[in-house]
Amino acid sequence: MSPASDQIMTRAKSGGPSAAAGLSIVVPLFNEAASLPRLHDRLIEIAQKLATDRGLTCEVVYVDDGSADDTLSIARALPAAAFDVQVVSLSRNFGKEAALLAGLDHARRGAVLFMDGDGQHPPTLIETMVGYWLDDNYDVIYTAKANRANESFVRRAAIKMFYRLLNSDSRVKIPENAGDFRLLSPRAAGALRQFPERNRFFKGLASWIGFRQKRIDYEPEQRANGKSSWGLRSLIGLSLDGLTGFSVAPLRVATVLGLILAVIALIYGSQIVYETLVHGASVPGYPSLFVGVMVLGAVQLIMLGVLGEYIGKILYEIKARPVYFVAEHDLKLRDDASQANSGTRTAAE
Repeated sequence: MSPASDQIMTRAKSGGPSAAAGLSIVVPLFNEAASLPRLHDRLIEIAQKLATDRGLTCEVVYVDDGSADDTLSIARALPAAAFDVQVVSLSRNFGKEAALLAGLDHARRGAVLFMDGDGQHPPTLIETMVGYWLDDNYDVIYTAKANRANESFVRRAAIKMFYRLLNSDSRVKIPENAGDFRLLSPRAAGALRQFPERNRFFKGLASWIGFRQKRIDYEPEQRANGKSSWGLRSLIGLSLDGLTGFSVAPLRVATVLGLILAVIALIYGSQIVYETLVHGASVPGYPSLFVGVMVLGAVQLIMLGVLGEYIGKILYEIKARPVYFVAEHDLKLRDDASQANSGTRTAAE
């Protein structure tokens, strides 16, 4: 545990939450040029209200995750009207989990709030989340979709199956339908910074740290511009990362499936012996042999794939490669946009 983390944890234990710690709003961006200005204006309104009502100092950390449009240039031009603005540009597209970590690493205030840059996370909820932190002493305030009525039945069933499998053998239950839109108190943010792993599943890590947690159900706003970059392939990849990072359920499923097949084979073999010895029946060999080999071969390939996922994660952790690289980092201080402090970094942060 680092000395800075020790100080954060000690301050949090010795006294209640304080607005003096400030709030960093981390917004990962990927091709959000069209929606970013409107989101920034809404964040300015919220920050001004928080400063007036609670004396809370805010900053915004925009993390450009290798956008192909004008997201980076637009982010750099945004005014620092009510808060400091950091723009962290990653050297390429590392994925949302890496962008969230980059934002967490660069956050300079005590509490940290994460939200998407597409405008679907309503900024109006920020005041409510801050209230639970400052007034009710919650450390993790997370949001979850109130319902998925607008999604297909197949997708809803797949999501329900994913969470059921994920939580089937876990000591820490990961809330169903929870998203990345959440606020972490200073000590919760300090705890999240201590995780060394590179295969990160933010939803799981934020639940694993414990502390007092509060759920807020909400209805996502309509995406104003463009379309989501989260396709089926991305969702499957994130699901695999979550399962292999927080559960051994897939391995246990493999064990149970193997036992079931063994029992079926034993019963079928006993039936063949009985019919041959008692009734003298001739059991067809080729069809039963062909089906048996195909079933066993398919199961073995599936299980090898499951094992491969876990081994691949181990290999990735052993290599200890940096999670991301920063190409450029701009800092624009509040009410002093002319004195922007910018630089270029070439080392992993």
